Amino acid sequence: MSSTKPISLLVSITFFFSPPQFILRPVRRQSFLLVPRSEYPVTDIDSSLFTHLFCAFADLNAQTNQVTIASANQQKFSTFTQTVQRRNPSVKTLLSIGGGAADKTAFASMASNPASRKSFIDSSIRLARSNGFHGLDLDWEYPSSATEMSNFGTLLREWRSAVVAEASSSGRQRLLLAAAVFYSNNYYSVLYPVQAVADSLDWVNLMAYDFYGPGWSRVTGPPAALYDPSNAGPNGDAGVRSWTQAGLPAKKAVLGFPYYGYAWRLSNANSHSYYAPTTGAAISPDGSIGYGLIRKFIVDNGATTVYNSSVVGDYCYAGTTWIGYDDNQSIVTKVRYAKQRGLLGYFSWHVGADDNSGLSRAASRAWDAAATTRTIQKY
Repeated sequence: MSSTKPISLLVSITFFFSPPQFILRPVRRQSFLLVPRSEYPVTDIDSSLFTHLFCAFADLNAQTNQVTIASANQQKFSTFTQTVQRRNPSVKTLLSIGGGAADKTAFASMASNPASRKSFIDSSIRLARSNGFHGLDLDWEYPSSATEMSNFGTLLREWRSAVVAEASSSGRQRLLLAAAVFYSNNYYSVLYPVQAVADSLDWVNLMAYDFYGPGWSRVTGPPAALYDPSNAGPNGDAGVRSWTQAGLPAKKAVLGFPYYGYAWRLSNANSHSYYAPTTGAAISPDGSIGYGLIRKFIVDNGATTVYNSSVVGDYCYAGTTWIGYDDNQSIVTKVRYAKQRGLLGYFSWHVGADDNSGLSRAASRAWDAAATTRTIQKY
């Protein structure tokens, strides 16, 4: 792009799956958030609150190494851009490929072979163009060895070269390229190829959430802490610093936060702070619960709510049910953090779990307010 105007990136994600009754949000550790499809059609998205919207997920065919869209989703994917641009003609859309429920071995196999990578790349470009998307997003969770990380870097470099060549030959604007990555550049002692990421992608979405959940945590905890005062646990700030210290420009990093939380069953109703012992998940089989349903739980049960400024997270409890999540204050604080750190922006997973766009609206206003404050201070 010839313009040097800074980009303010406010990102959310919406998605479809082929099963007829549910939209499925896969999260780390193979845990799921289920939302009835009928509750949030694409036409209800307030796209004025975003600069970019992701439509997820397209699939990787393990036999052909081509990117495909399930037949049940083809009509919705093909009209996604047109639909969200009715409220906001300038919003950009990206087709997201993979997801937490995808077969990571298929991605590893594809990335290991030049011919397979070409099949993936060429088919992804065709699919994005034929369905009216402005870009492509890769959600491979996660390359888990040094070899896979090296192949991931090679894939990104070849992808970038291909979209540049396609734009030149077609005379169209180059497709955007993004990827969803682990919150830290260090995935359990395996390092991301940061230079290839920085050189090849327009930005990366740091998935700074799912730190605690009943499927892998026997105690309560902040699912998406921005800070950890003890410096012992995962947190968004540590993740951002790990990426930038490894060489990723801050303007290519986007901070992620969730529009859902996790519910535990407390072992003792009188022990209800962070790191309290539990007996397992509450409310849903894996404990996952969307923000809109959390708000309903609070009202229906007269739950006590707590904001913890040390970690930047919220929780509520009623009886033995305890839920960790992000409310408005946490979201606003994280948006301000992203702005202060010089990040490209923020993203949320996912727009359908919000409560009447309340979190998205608070985030958008916080970003705009931070920009205004910054301008006043500058002049």
